[in-house]
Amino acid sequence: MFVIIGIVVVLVAVLGGFAIEGGPFLVLMQYAEFLIIIGASAGALLISTPGKLLGKIFKKLTGAFGGNKVNKDTYLNLLRLMYELFQVGQKEGVIGLEQHVENPDKSKIFAKYPEILENEHVLHFLTDTMRLLIVGGAEPFDLEGLMDADIETHHQEGSKPGMILQKIGDSMPGLGIVAAVLGIVITMQAIDGPPQEIGHKVAAALVGTFLGVLLSYGFVQPLATNLDISAEEESRMFEAIKAGLVAFAKGMQPLIAVEFARRTIFQDYRPTFREMEEALKGAK
Repeated sequence: MFVIIGIVVVLVAVLGGFAIEGGPFLVLMQYAEFLIIIGASAGALLISTPGKLLGKIFKKLTGAFGGNKVNKDTYLNLLRLMYELFQVGQKEGVIGLEQHVENPDKSKIFAKYPEILENEHVLHFLTDTMRLLIVGGAEPFDLEGLMDADIETHHQEGSKPGMILQKIGDSMPGLGIVAAVLGIVITMQAIDGPPQEIGHKVAAALVGTFLGVLLSYGFVQPLATNLDISAEEESRMFEAIKAGLVAFAKGMQPLIAVEFARRTIFQDYRPTFREMEEALKGAK
């Protein structure tokens, strides 16, 4: 929602300022300039990006326009899920977790938290690590190192859509110059024409530079930053899971283990201890 609002604010501010200065909007309707800049940017994206990554970029962009889905309730649900799983592990032993970990889509515990169940990355990170607890043989220190490596891999993978979009945004002012140069070439061919015609062609060429800069700094690069922040927030969920699982693997009580997880959450989304305690009472 805020992405859409931001786009509207940018357009209103830029076009509104242009209108206040008495600028005619029809001058900006240079469809050839739009075609050159947007088409060349799309082509550069296809050249630089493997097919699988293209799908991820479009998926991330769709998610950005849909709004940020991670909030305090998301983390509360994650803490409650881990607490319930840890309780099962404490009462029945780690072998009691097997039915939930091997088939989370059929688990009564996971069924309570569809948001976590639908997040493929978080779900696999949690269940794959808990499988190691069930199998045994991995010390908490080794488990922590393995999860750190997994988190680093996920972070590098998750940062690629934003990085590529950032590079495309960086190229747009240059593509705007390309469009402007082509416009100047056309202008020079008509240099012996009437001044009004020459002025129109120069204005059209300058619109290309304007569009390249506006699209880059007003839309594409802010979207790239949005994707980077979203990837970092998802990685923070991994950190919370890691802290809780390591604490549980060390033999700590379920409440203490999820408290370790809570302390890793950013302040914007971190529930207070009392809020967590109330949520865990409902989990019981």
